[in-house]
Amino acid sequence: MPSRNRAYDREILRLAVPALGALAAEPLYLLADTAIVGHIGTQQLAALALAGSVLSAIVTLCNFLTYGTTAQVARLHGAGQDARAGEIAAQSLWLAIAIGTLMTLVSAAAAHPLMSLVGGHGDVADLAARYLRISALGIPCALIALAAQGYLRGVGDLRTPLVVVVVANIINIALELLFVYGFGWGLDGSAAGTVLAQAGMGAAFAVLLLRAPATSRKPHAQQLRSLLRMGGHIVVRTGSLLLAFIIAGAVLARMSDAALGAHQIAFQVFIFLALVLDAIAIAGQVLVGRMLGAGDAPGALAAAYRMCVWSLAGGAVLAAALLATSHLIPHAFSSDPEVIDKAEELWPLFALLQLPGALVFALDGILLGAGDTRYLAYAMAFSAFGVFVPIALLSLHFGWGVTGVWWGLNALMVARLATIGARFLGRRWLVTGATTAVEAYN
Repeated sequence: MPSRNRAYDREILRLAVPALGALAAEPLYLLADTAIVGHIGTQQLAALALAGSVLSAIVTLCNFLTYGTTAQVARLHGAGQDARAGEIAAQSLWLAIAIGTLMTLVSAAAAHPLMSLVGGHGDVADLAARYLRISALGIPCALIALAAQGYLRGVGDLRTPLVVVVVANIINIALELLFVYGFGWGLDGSAAGTVLAQAGMGAAFAVLLLRAPATSRKPHAQQLRSLLRMGGHIVVRTGSLLLAFIIAGAVLARMSDAALGAHQIAFQVFIFLALVLDAIAIAGQVLVGRMLGAGDAPGALAAAYRMCVWSLAGGAVLAAALLATSHLIPHAFSSDPEVIDKAEELWPLFALLQLPGALVFALDGILLGAGDTRYLAYAMAFSAFGVFVPIALLSLHFGWGVTGVWWGLNALMVARLATIGARFLGRRWLVTGATTAVEAYN
């Protein structure tokens, strides 16, 4: 058993390390925006918080292009059906282009109503709407990147996405610094730099998708339906979580700009750390999908337990690091004393969130790899609407402030751990063969 665990550990590390690099680089788009824009002014930071929440929601809602593609491709790859896996890659590309174009048009046309919906008002809402209109041009490219990463993860290639994403982020930071400070374009320059970097990244990933071996790359109705069915479950699961964070931002926007700015800082660091932890979840998704596709249910279960151990250890390290840096990190994103005070107020709760969150991410990846997406959708909807939303609304009514909202986020994570932990222990997700769990019992 110790030797088998070491073999799993080596495979987890082989997959998780490059995934960690790619995932850590991705949120640098908005982290760079936050750091650069935060030193322009508090209104600009608040505007970025509003527009960024909508952009993040759109892209994250479409992460089924990654997770749904990985789940199906990993099973097919494990079963030795690489040509079918390449066909899935082509269908993901078609979906990314279609959905991305639609989202660009909707975001540009409804920019002002969307900013009002998430709590914007006055000059902050105007700035946020302008930022959203410019940034929306990069949405199709961002979705193509999601689709390509899903395919490449499924076939076990996590190094190529790392290279593409890191290069794109370096270009993004350089362009933002040039446009914002060199040309003096302010918030517009931040948005324009990100769009140009996303365009280059999308082009590179489109080429990689089209290189996948496939008997046909034409739209295929049955394959599109399969992706969309699994995608619908993932959208509900992801959308419930994103809506919880949007509600958190909207509640805090009605309290003060400083509270919203502090939440934006914590939220962006949370996204960064969550994606770092998600590296183990990606390893779990790939390994579980591959092993179940090859018919190795005991191996998939054993590897899943090892990933839970790794993830919990990582969460403990991150919690300790956040507590140790509670007086340092907020200063990197804002020079406003009120924003910094609010950020330091919520920071211990942010650190606490890492412990249940680490296990949640690991279990989420395991069940995604198995294709058990319908259950994940139900569990997330209950946690968001049955647990978090009532606490957030009570925080607004009783004036509990930013700490009340972040206590609610901790409660949400504990509810998720209880629901998907029970599913994992029940083992119903251990369905073998090229057929995913979605097709088997969802």
